[in-house]
Amino acid sequence: MIIEQPPKFFRALYPQAIFRMNPNEKAVYLTFDDGPIPEVTPWVLQLLEEHGIKATFFMVGDNIRKYPEVFQQVVEAGHRIGNHTFNHIRGFEYSATDYLKNTDQANQTMDTDLFRPPHGHMGFRQYHTLKQYYRIIMWDLVTRDYSKKIRGPQVLANVKKYVRNGSIITFHDSLKSWKNGNLQFALPRAIEYLKAEGYEFKCFPTPGQAWPSDSKK
Repeated sequence: MIIEQPPKFFRALYPQAIFRMNPNEKAVYLTFDDGPIPEVTPWVLQLLEEHGIKATFFMVGDNIRKYPEVFQQVVEAGHRIGNHTFNHIRGFEYSATDYLKNTDQANQTMDTDLFRPPHGHMGFRQYHTLKQYYRIIMWDLVTRDYSKKIRGPQVLANVKKYVRNGSIITFHDSLKSWKNGNLQFALPRAIEYLKAEGYEFKCFPTPGQAWPSDSKK
């Protein structure tokens, strides 16, 4: 559960980051990390279009550099874009200066107000600097679709077990989640389940729009 739904002590490390949206609203926020990837992202886009869902894609800047046409597909489909650094680097392995430089390099490819740290962690100086420029979006439910240790039914079970009002749900449009088959199995079934349970799919406010004051930290 520590991975799938971060506990209070972890959330307290980043007190102004957003882990969950309005807990009084039966809505969820789908997010995808690590793209754009030509073998995966277009499939995700097609599925979302079939269901009329807008999501947020936290993208790696170097992947945008390599696959600009796939990035453009996401933008043209009306989804939100978030910064996931240029090289998908771990915050604790880099100085604040180098980490922030890598993040700035990524933002030159996408120009967004949203940021999610790869692997879910940042140093405190990194965090305190980044929160001045971005809404830092973490997660309330990570599906673990990237894992080699679990299969698609277990990924789907994670969604069913941990989803709740306001959950920010993280899937990955990555080769890891694709090659193990977890994404193809779990994502369409998760969407059907969430719809059947009465959840509305929402997207984060765009720049200039108000954020709900009851978003959870």
